[in-house]
Amino acid sequence: MSETPAPVPDRPDLPEVPTDGAIRLGQLLKLASLVETGADAKEALGAGAVRVNGEVESRRGRQLVRGDVVEVDGARGVRVG
Repeated sequence: MSETPAPVPDRPDLPEVPTDGAIRLGQLLKLASLVETGADAKEALGAGAVRVNGEVESRRGRQLVRGDVVEVDGARGVRVG
């Protein structure tokens, strides 16, 4: 039995971060200035402060694709472009 993917939150207000295809979550957090350093990314992920498409994510190496929505602390976020 496979899990149904979570629907992408409807957040048209979010800025889009252009990428050249897939990007890892830790890289995107830094690229989008949602965190300053890799250590900050690791800390935010460990604290459960990062959501991808509305679900808490703890894996810094998660591959993101165009259209994914990444939020930190429920306030700041971006859409992968």
